[in-house]
Amino acid sequence: AVADPERDILKFVVIERHRATGNIGRGFVRGFGIKNGAFASSVAHDSHNLGVLGTNDADMLKAAIRVIELGGGQVVVSNGEILAELPLPVAGLVSDLSLEEVAESVKNLNNAAKKIGCKIPDPFYAMSFLSLVPIPELRLTDLGLVDAKKFEFTELFV
Repeated sequence: AVADPERDILKFVVIERHRATGNIGRGFVRGFGIKNGAFASSVAHDSHNLGVLGTNDADMLKAAIRVIELGGGQVVVSNGEILAELPLPVAGLVSDLSLEEVAESVKNLNNAAKKIGCKIPDPFYAMSFLSLVPIPELRLTDLGLVDAKKFEFTELFV
C-alpha cells in the first residue's frame, strides 16, 4: 500500500521503541496535506513509541533513523534532506536545550512542515494523538489499528 499525497492520504507507522519487540503498526492518515516528505516523532501518547508519517518510504526511513540517532526527538525530512529537528534525548520526550533553543527548533519544525505542504499549524502536536487509543474513532498503535469505540483491533483493509 502506498501514500497518495494528491488525495491527502499519507502512510503512518508506529514503531515500538522501548523493548525491542519489533512491533510496527501500519496505517494511513489524512488531513496533514504534505506533498513530499515525512515527519517522525518520539512523542506519541500514551506509549510514546516512534510515530512516522509521510508520502514516501525513503523520507519516512530517513526521519525515523534520525530520531533514533538523536536519542528521541522530532524531525522533518523531504527529498532525503533533514529540514528541521528537535533533539529530545531525555526519554525521547524532554530536551536538554535552553527554552530559547527549543522554541527556535519548534518554530523551525513547523516552518519546515509548512514548506512541504502541511496545512496543520502544529503538526507534531496533532500527530502525537494519532495513537492515543482512548480517543475515538480509529487509532494506530505498534500492535495495529484499533477501533477506539469498540476497544478492539480492526483490519486496515476490508
